[in-house]
Amino acid sequence: MRNLLYITLAAALLTGCKDPNTNPGTDPGTETKHDVMTYITTADNTMHFDKVGKIFIEGLNMNPEITMTLDPNTRFQDFDGFGAAITGASAYNLSRMPADARAKLLKETFSLSEGMGYSYVRVPIGGSDFNAHSNYDYTCCDRQGIENFALTSDETDYIIPILKEIRTYNPDLKVMGSPWSCPRWMKVSDINTKGAYQSWVGGYLNPDYYQDYATYFVKWIQGFEQAGVPVTSVTVENEPLNWGNSMSLYMPWQQQRDFVKTALGPAFEAAGLKTKIIVFDHNYNYDGKEDQQRYPIKIYNDSEAAKYIDGAAYHNYGGSATELDAVHNAAPEKNLYFTEASIGTWNNGHDMSVSLLHEMKYTCLANVTRWCKSVIVWNFMLDDNNGPHGGAGACSTCYGAVDVSSKDYTTLTKRSHYYAIGHLSKAFKTGSTRIGTKGYKPSNVTVCAAENPDGTYGVVLMNENAEGLTFQIEAGDHFFSITLPGKSITTCVIPK
Repeated sequence: MRNLLYITLAAALLTGCKDPNTNPGTDPGTETKHDVMTYITTADNTMHFDKVGKIFIEGLNMNPEITMTLDPNTRFQDFDGFGAAITGASAYNLSRMPADARAKLLKETFSLSEGMGYSYVRVPIGGSDFNAHSNYDYTCCDRQGIENFALTSDETDYIIPILKEIRTYNPDLKVMGSPWSCPRWMKVSDINTKGAYQSWVGGYLNPDYYQDYATYFVKWIQGFEQAGVPVTSVTVENEPLNWGNSMSLYMPWQQQRDFVKTALGPAFEAAGLKTKIIVFDHNYNYDGKEDQQRYPIKIYNDSEAAKYIDGAAYHNYGGSATELDAVHNAAPEKNLYFTEASIGTWNNGHDMSVSLLHEMKYTCLANVTRWCKSVIVWNFMLDDNNGPHGGAGACSTCYGAVDVSSKDYTTLTKRSHYYAIGHLSKAFKTGSTRIGTKGYKPSNVTVCAAENPDGTYGVVLMNENAEGLTFQIEAGDHFFSITLPGKSITTCVIPK
């Protein structure tokens, strides 16, 4: 009988033993131990990324009718990583924590060997609706003239120090930059008439300043890199079809195309930057604007613009993730990224019994199973006042993936985003490749699997059933039995 791997998850759940070292009925002198690292989070709050069980090679009478098989010959996209946004607000809150408490949180979140392994963060280029101080909007060049560019206190006192601390736990951390607005002196009320526009909310980028704004990006990237934080990618504009954000810039596809091909792409090339350029960065439904449908594809159709572009990014505040299938099919050579989703009072983000599986289903698995190389959620940390946040147009009802008490900056509330991204991060390392599964597919169970660069397989399973269920997973020459608790997320890291 061929060797089989058996995970004693069911026994562990029944007995409360999280690290069993023996397997009844097997001669301890002949068994060979293998760890399948398995982590479980339940919607009823009884398990929070709990590590459960060991597995052993032994002979079992496996039932192929209830065996799910990993299929590494069916391959999809590579994964870049998973994480959350380190906004000015998130960095400020983290900086207020006692050093030992902050170190503990960052280690358990970002460490590849001792934590969840978060690996990709998004950072505002200039201000956003969540800066280090409430009702404060800014860019890195608010005095007219690109020669006046300089990183501000939000970057130098909060964001960069926090990113450098995170990099002590994950030296390969990827960073994505996204601007909410260009400097106000670069804005106009209309692209053709070029009338003055001095509001942080809305407005267009003046074509006369395309070169200056491209230089702004270059200087921001170089400033971060000189401070010891390499920048992996940038999006051209956060939510380019959202005129009403507290800081915003309206940039239809025609203007984004022209800016990339005439200014941004050539500026990166001239500066020798390897930072990837990602377009769109907005909702699946293009905010319902008919002339903006398939925004990235329209830009890709211009070969001069497309040669500078790595791919497109999406948010899920409108429309369906099925749009990603259509965009991938139209341009399979271009990459896809998911870059923002938030939990808050409007979607019961405080209630794990509601939000855990919802966020795993619609924010995480809906995107990674539709070609996205990353999933990055919104603020990593806010305080118990949902801030600091901006004024009119900013979200005052958002939660962080982690919320911290403003009374002691020590008491933490870890929410559904924190655990959902943790499950993806632990299973799928940077550079892993999504693979197929075949055979048994339990009802109301969603599965995503990948082959990691270190030779392990990662599997994430979401059980939407109220009851637990047990079945087998086959990985190469090995099988193991696994029990998924009712309404839960389970991650397995499986050695070959």
